[in-house]
Amino acid sequence: MNEHSPDAAWHVDHRCTNCDVARQLAPELVAEVDGRSSVVRQPRTDAEERALYAAAFACHTRSIRRGARGPDPAFDPFPLRLTEHVHLCGHNSRHTAGANSYLLRRPAGNLMMIDTPRWSSDLAARYAALGPVTDVLLTHRDHAAHGREYADRFGARLWIHEGDLAAAPDADRVLRGTEPIEIADGVTAHPLPGHTEGSVLYLADETYCFSGDSFYWSRTAGDIAVAESVTWYSITELAASLARTAPRVRFEWLLPGHGDRKRLPADEFGRRLHDLAVRTGRLSPRPIDFTALRW
Repeated sequence: MNEHSPDAAWHVDHRCTNCDVARQLAPELVAEVDGRSSVVRQPRTDAEERALYAAAFACHTRSIRRGARGPDPAFDPFPLRLTEHVHLCGHNSRHTAGANSYLLRRPAGNLMMIDTPRWSSDLAARYAALGPVTDVLLTHRDHAAHGREYADRFGARLWIHEGDLAAAPDADRVLRGTEPIEIADGVTAHPLPGHTEGSVLYLADETYCFSGDSFYWSRTAGDIAVAESVTWYSITELAASLARTAPRVRFEWLLPGHGDRKRLPADEFGRRLHDLAVRTGRLSPRPIDFTALRW
């Protein structure tokens, strides 16, 4: 698997949208150069080769190439286990701007899908092979694409908040208001309007925080951050949501749609989330600017 001829060199083609997904999965090999991802070093070990394959199969534009070819399907690692209870779906979709999606395993053996990868019946079969998927949880409207297809394929319930219902008008379960609600044993939905009107944070077992696009781990800042330059609804509402929610949640894993993942002690995340609410409260509305994101 570890070939290094010039004809097999890894590279990123012109279709890259600088979504950061490849840099999350192969951080030693892929970096941002002139506003897009670039392979800055060829892999030296099998582990590094596997990391690039993961990046390639997650990339929503299929921009990560090996020579003139796309990645060999035999080396597709997804769904990729992140923890005992969480898998990364990979195969990010153009229709969700390349957002990450996850599978959460519950004690009874069923799984919940949080946001959606690109739609494919073959992918759906691969995810279902892990166990019955009973719920598809949408964090907000930007990630609603393919929700109905996956829910119907799995025979699962599709969830969304009323604020973003227009993106999934045929949802089976509609969250309302701003108060948290337990939607399954150990899983709580916390409405978090701000990034969009119907953004939701899903918290599982006081361990896993699926934050959608409400906040993420920024490698640049070395801290949790909000996408202040890509706030479709209201940065003021986001600050209020964070202030209301920070004292109510406890987690050790931050698992966002866009931006990096991070594991920290729960008390540290609690402190950082409180500080983020304070910082966000000082922000003013600004025009949408994807280039201003600090990954």
